[in-house]
Amino acid sequence: MLAEQTKMFSRAVIASFAIVLSATAVGYSVVGTAAEKDEEAVIAESLAAMVNAALAVISRNQEHIDNPNIGDKGLDGKTVLGQTQELYREMTSSDPLKVDPDSRHGRLLLAEMNAIVDVMDAHQKSINRSGIGFKGFIPSTFGRLIIESFAKGAAGDAAIKITAPPELVRNRKSRPDNWESAAIRDKFLSASWPRGQVYAAVAESNGRPAFRTLVPMYYSASCLRCHGSPKGEIDVTGYPKEGASEGDLGGLISITLYR
Repeated sequence: MLAEQTKMFSRAVIASFAIVLSATAVGYSVVGTAAEKDEEAVIAESLAAMVNAALAVISRNQEHIDNPNIGDKGLDGKTVLGQTQELYREMTSSDPLKVDPDSRHGRLLLAEMNAIVDVMDAHQKSINRSGIGFKGFIPSTFGRLIIESFAKGAAGDAAIKITAPPELVRNRKSRPDNWESAAIRDKFLSASWPRGQVYAAVAESNGRPAFRTLVPMYYSASCLRCHGSPKGEIDVTGYPKEGASEGDLGGLISITLYR
């Protein structure tokens, strides 16, 4: 069952949102029993799917959020979580509410969902402010805030990070560590690496042994407003555009499950 779930999560694809998760196959280099690998792989890809779904929900609501003529956007924590859960179901063919809440998977997934609600509810004032267009509440900001809130709920059991090749990182907190940098260089940026393939390995993180997973994300057309051409032009967030093209590697969701 776990092996089937792993394959199911690995086929999860979002094809139309600002940040695209395309995990069509899984490449694991892991020490441990098959059961251990399957369980950790399912948890890691489930957490990645949930955060990616949340980013996609904000992306598809971006124009609504930035509409200066509307006050209450109707995007409180409960509403955004509901949309995220629905997209998660479409991506994984699995219901996050049916995961055993007493299992490690269930506890971490609940911490992630609680983080989504907490972040949205904490930012209602700025999101709903009328008379102002760009609010600065974009998927990358939302993702960072989710990760910070999740860290409190996960209590050192797991960590989530959104990173990217070093030249694409805009926030220093998102810089890849040594393991992530090596995987990005040797795996994801290699011409021979299958597009969308997930990479996982047992590796140290913060001095602790961990099961680590990297799930690639690719730029879709809507990403190019900030990350496309002309390269160097200042985008709406105040950063120079990277000159990226649709389908380029834009980032990675890094999941760490401590052992």
